[in-house]
Amino acid sequence: MNPYTQQFSKANLLKTADHHSTNDAPPLIGISANHSDGQSCIKDIYVQSVLIAGGAPVLIPVITDIQALNAIVARLDGILFSGGGDLNPLIFGEEPVPELQDVDPFRDEYDLKLLHLAFERQIPILGICRGHQLINAAFGGTLYQDIHSQHNQPSLKHSQNMAREFPSHTVTLPVESRLRSIIQGDKLCVNSIHHQAVKDLAPGFIATAISPDGINEALEHPEYSILSVQWHPEGMAPKGNPQMLSIFRHLVQEATLFAEAKRIHREIVTIDMHTDVPMIYSGDFDISKRIGGTFNPPFTESKVNLPLMEAGMLDATFMAAYIPQKERTEDGYAASWKRTLKKLTQLARQEQINPAQVGIAKTAEDLLRLKKEGRKSIFLCVENGYAIGKDIERIAILKQAGVSYITLCHNGDNDICDSSAGNQEWNGLSPFGSEVVHEMNRQGIIIDVSHASEATVSAVLKESCAPIIASHSSARTLCNHRRNLNDEQIKAIAEKGGLICVCLYTSFIKENSGGTGSPEATLSEAIRHINHIVNLVGIDHVGIGSDFDGGGELIGCKSSNELINITVRLLKESYSQDALRKLWGGNLLRVMQTVQALAR
Repeated sequence: MNPYTQQFSKANLLKTADHHSTNDAPPLIGISANHSDGQSCIKDIYVQSVLIAGGAPVLIPVITDIQALNAIVARLDGILFSGGGDLNPLIFGEEPVPELQDVDPFRDEYDLKLLHLAFERQIPILGICRGHQLINAAFGGTLYQDIHSQHNQPSLKHSQNMAREFPSHTVTLPVESRLRSIIQGDKLCVNSIHHQAVKDLAPGFIATAISPDGINEALEHPEYSILSVQWHPEGMAPKGNPQMLSIFRHLVQEATLFAEAKRIHREIVTIDMHTDVPMIYSGDFDISKRIGGTFNPPFTESKVNLPLMEAGMLDATFMAAYIPQKERTEDGYAASWKRTLKKLTQLARQEQINPAQVGIAKTAEDLLRLKKEGRKSIFLCVENGYAIGKDIERIAILKQAGVSYITLCHNGDNDICDSSAGNQEWNGLSPFGSEVVHEMNRQGIIIDVSHASEATVSAVLKESCAPIIASHSSARTLCNHRRNLNDEQIKAIAEKGGLICVCLYTSFIKENSGGTGSPEATLSEAIRHINHIVNLVGIDHVGIGSDFDGGGELIGCKSSNELINITVRLLKESYSQDALRKLWGGNLLRVMQTVQALAR
């Protein structure tokens, strides 16, 4: 057999296939397919661009079965939305203009479902041409169905006749952006093959490239890993254009980071230390139902449920039976106690109606067992000691019901202590409050001082023989809000082995945010709070308490499925897996084990 023929023999081909390494596997990049003559297909230059950039490309067939698409998306580390035909304007509430070209409703449905699923899991996204327009329209922007008939000024030739590897016009990159950093310049020669285009930008996105005739040529989101371009970089990247190849390398780098975040979440336990799920319901509820999410804001449904926890790879959440501060009368105490027990019963019911998906956890061992079994965990807690009234024996009843921590007060003084929003009635703890602290220690219930006044925090630290937590408070040094903790309080809690859980409530993260007309705080700003506390007292005393369904949400982290973005951001800041293990649950479990071990 001659050498040329021998290299194509079965034995040699199989031998070559055997010589590969399973280490450092490239991230899996899904590519949305075109739909032509009943075929799911894509130009090879998309595949080559991802491959050259270091990714493992996989074609996603044009199907609309949501379960099948979800199974595919769950395995991806990044996704590329490719170019193709026109988007049907009826989807976005417009009638077609005469210049509209061929549309494919089947592909439109496929692309929109695929984008929804990818964003739900926070998978890094790159859009190209049609993909660029799809992203803008799906997130609330508008499109020109046809530039030349609808744009209000003379347009360039946006559909070139020459090969895609050659540029046909220039674009400017007018603002500091991810794209400008990728390109390393503020002007770029691009190819152009389109007649639809972005018109009004989707809310929250920024325009990052503009053609000389004013047409939008690129957009990105400042907080989410979403970037899209109107031109066709895949036509130029395989031909050696370094700037175009850098766009694909960026996607691969983001996907590599996301894959690492997913790996870490599989190996550690991840806990949201404070949510208010029952507060948004008036009766019985089922957290296995697919409600809520962040794809089409505004939304009023739950930000915490089992599908969202699964999408965000979150193992557990503390769900608070929140009790508003009312009259301190016998009737008030009776009503608050009844409401507390009802909410705790509703939470415990979740295990009964969804036994294969979730369990009630009372200890660190419960959580580890449930994760091993592939189930999510719910920890029970009570927000506002007003539920106790003046009856110290209720603490033992709450312990028996599975309550892991009690937030001593809410927005108003009660019979236990002063609130940060109260009138400082007790100058800290009341005499009854001191008894409550000792009884919680005795029962092995964690004391939570979020919402408490400075004097209360100091008094609790003196009275408690066990570590305490602030389940959802941030750093007052960065945001001067009464609900936040100053540096001395943070140090004092840490010195006693306690924990401060950064709250994702916009007005606790950024001053003058969250009100009418004021900008919301962002995940980037919340990361500053995490870093500040870590730098102040070390990683052993920091956690996350989102306050989802109690008003918590940030741009870049609006519900349980988006919590994985915190891991991605901290990986970018060189946090180790061990540090992330502590922040996401290790610290809380240490406190819980200590508190429970000290119980008498």
